[in-house]
Amino acid sequence: MSALSTNYLTPTGREEAWRFTPLKRLAGLHDLSEPVKDLISIGLEGQPRQGFRIETTESVKLAPKSKTDDVVTQRVRETASQVVHLQIEKEAVIDQPIFLKRKTSGEKEFSRTVITAAPHSKATVVVENVGHAFLGEEIEIRVEAGANLTFITLQEWSSDSIHLGRHHAIVGRDANFISITITIGGSLVRLLPTVEYSDQGGTAELLGLYFATDGQHLEHRVHVEHGIPNGKSRVTYKGILAGAEARTVWIGDVFIRGNAEGTDTYELNKNLLLTDGARADSVPNLEIETGQIVGAGHASTTGRFDDEQLFYLMSRGIPISEARKLVIRGFFGEIVSKIGIENVEERLMERIDSQLAKVGE
Repeated sequence: MSALSTNYLTPTGREEAWRFTPLKRLAGLHDLSEPVKDLISIGLEGQPRQGFRIETTESVKLAPKSKTDDVVTQRVRETASQVVHLQIEKEAVIDQPIFLKRKTSGEKEFSRTVITAAPHSKATVVVENVGHAFLGEEIEIRVEAGANLTFITLQEWSSDSIHLGRHHAIVGRDANFISITITIGGSLVRLLPTVEYSDQGGTAELLGLYFATDGQHLEHRVHVEHGIPNGKSRVTYKGILAGAEARTVWIGDVFIRGNAEGTDTYELNKNLLLTDGARADSVPNLEIETGQIVGAGHASTTGRFDDEQLFYLMSRGIPISEARKLVIRGFFGEIVSKIGIENVEERLMERIDSQLAKVGE
């Protein structure tokens, strides 16, 4: 592990970026005095194929292209001596998803990954996070001119895992980026899906779902920065909470700079509470420095089951437990169906059904 030459401080919880996060549950990943291992924990699942390559290189040879004030990400950058680099070749069209599998040590560890989609390429990349982990990570996604990349990250951790990560996309000219973030496992997961634009005409769609049960803390802090004209973004996150002390946090920040004329953006967060004792914090924010935009808006809702839907299903002989399951599948269906990988969609819905069963629903 390299020595830390930091100019930042360990969070205290009074900072705006950390005020919702229970710092005592972070296993010291945020604490500058706590040693964390430098490990390569992500690799290709299956055999290499034409159209892309994956390699490990020294971090100093592949420096980050983005700035960040996130303490954990800064620690990752200073600690990780190597980076995994997935490179999708220019004009390559890869029909089958590229699966990256996480293999953690079970110890406190930091990991850094870069994904580059070369100009006019098209691919889907799936990161599967399973098992037990105390992980701090950064994934930087470079979507170059005319590229089309779908990035899917699956948090299916064991119940005692801690995961703090930043997934940052840089979207180039006329490029299209789709992010799908699924979080249904772990004791505490805090993710930062973020986007910036490097040229005009880029489009980003950020989709997510999370399901928190008894004692879980699932936090997603989305940030989209429009600093280039004629960019488009859409953000849709949905969450369900069931069980005592289930906690979720969703922060949606969209910043439209003064030079970003022609921006078109909208963000939406919906939360469904199944039981008493669950708490969902939802904070959508828009900061606009120019009036010369196509449109900008946001919405957030948090509520309980629609009794009319349940009554309709139960009046047709469907038991209440099955009726609740159907309502939840319908609520999440919009996001899950965008994955487009049948066995992954089925596995996720089975995991969600299992989560429901644990809380007696």
